[in-house]
Amino acid sequence: MSERGSLLSVFALGGINEIGKNMYVIEYGDDLVIIDCGAKFADQSLLGIDLIIPDISYLHENKHKIRGLVVTHGHEDHIGGIPYFLKKLNVPVYATRFTLGLIELKLKEHKILRESTLIEINSNSTLDFGNIQVSFFRTSHSIPDCLGILFDTPEGKIVHTGDFKFDLTPVNDQYSDIHKMAKIGEDGILLLISESTNAERPGSTPSEKEVGKHIEEAFYSATGKVIISTFASNVNRVQQIVEACKKTNRKLALLGRSMVNVVSVARQRGYLDIPDWMLVDARDVRQLPPERVVVLCTGSQGEPLAALSRLSTNSNRDVKVLQNDTVIFAASPIPGNEKDVSKIVDNLFQLGANVIYGSSTITGMHVSGHGYQEDLKWMISLMKPKYFIPIHGEYRMLHLHKKLAEAVGVEKGHTFIIRNGDVVDVQHGEARQTRKVTAGDTYVDNAGADEVGDIVLRDRKQLSEEGMLVIVVSISKENGNRISDPDSISRGFVYAKNSEELLTNINEVVKRTIDPFKDANIMGMKRAIKKEVGTFVFEQTNKKPMILPIIIAI
Repeated sequence: MSERGSLLSVFALGGINEIGKNMYVIEYGDDLVIIDCGAKFADQSLLGIDLIIPDISYLHENKHKIRGLVVTHGHEDHIGGIPYFLKKLNVPVYATRFTLGLIELKLKEHKILRESTLIEINSNSTLDFGNIQVSFFRTSHSIPDCLGILFDTPEGKIVHTGDFKFDLTPVNDQYSDIHKMAKIGEDGILLLISESTNAERPGSTPSEKEVGKHIEEAFYSATGKVIISTFASNVNRVQQIVEACKKTNRKLALLGRSMVNVVSVARQRGYLDIPDWMLVDARDVRQLPPERVVVLCTGSQGEPLAALSRLSTNSNRDVKVLQNDTVIFAASPIPGNEKDVSKIVDNLFQLGANVIYGSSTITGMHVSGHGYQEDLKWMISLMKPKYFIPIHGEYRMLHLHKKLAEAVGVEKGHTFIIRNGDVVDVQHGEARQTRKVTAGDTYVDNAGADEVGDIVLRDRKQLSEEGMLVIVVSISKENGNRISDPDSISRGFVYAKNSEELLTNINEVVKRTIDPFKDANIMGMKRAIKKEVGTFVFEQTNKKPMILPIIIAI
């Protein structure tokens, strides 16, 4: 085997120094395995962008090595990029039963389900990928069927934890494989790759069962309708809401496309037990006594188009928020979403609702699916790795996770805090980080209609800040002589009625620019107009609008 082929390489194409669009790669020789393919939602600075997914240029260059995509669980930041990935690299996808159900929904929407290869796995599965042997262990999280992954390579064993916490009383009875984890650690782990989301939070993550008690109490106290919003993927939370409906004799209506879809998949595959008598259509809510209804909806993060946002402005045609209805946010705001959530809370108060919102430690309506510091230390202690890579977190979280690892026995200097694209190479049992591969963001516009490059984003930003100046002029097709005077049209640049002199002067600049041309060189004229008009406009206004010359050859 060649020198290069004997290397074991580990790197991320997404998920480092960020929370979202997770994608990790294990490579040995001619065998390459991908872990997860997530997406994250764009913020308002990325104009018109819906999703951000990983740049897969490196995988394109090495597609002959790819043996499969292995998925740890079904959250959007781990599966959201799969349809876009499979359109370019149609490789087998390995995932658990529930996770496959969510992936199938996405592939149906993108009309690529038939040509995709989906293979169901569980915590007892084993996969043979040439030089890389793969096995699994069960973990607890805020969605069913979560897995940690063990990679056995000629250089040693690597563990990727997936997202996890140690919930000793899980609602769905899917207990963490603690004994299996301990056995893996006893056999010897070269490298542990572990999530860092809650590395800042001391203690242990509370059990999901604690939330169920608070939901029941709120249902018993409510005098009108109960409207409760949570993550659609949190099937365990949904089951607890169902149990509270049973105990308080309330019907359940679902609002929001993702909520309806996830509940449908979970019921079909046996992860949710909802009696048929309980579910009612949202259109029937107004016909039922308010004290006998619960509306379960999306929108706990303040998403402007989600169901809860529409309810807060009473713009949903089927369900109205009435005086004394109870609205529960069964999720804490993700950092950055606080302003949007606050706006919805204000709207709900104005409608006269009793709103239960805010920190989960105060309301008791939410617990995290990610391990706190004690959970993270427990995982490291079970695995006893020689080397450690913290992932799935911003830099401060990775740094704190490193400190936790050192506190429980990982040798100083054996932790790699890397960025997307940084490669940790292992050879002869020694790890080092000395090189990079291509990594970055790919922007998706219009729910996947197009991938948008940096140039398009730059143009959008320029348009939003400086506006556009359209210049129309007619020339002779034969000799390039100008036939008409130029017409300059402003859109978002200046108000035409108040800037007639400026636009007249711009037209004069256009005349002086194109009149010297001796032939119908349309491209040359356009370049010259952009340059000369751009310089003139900046001198006069200190602005740089997008200049769009339209030259009509007659």
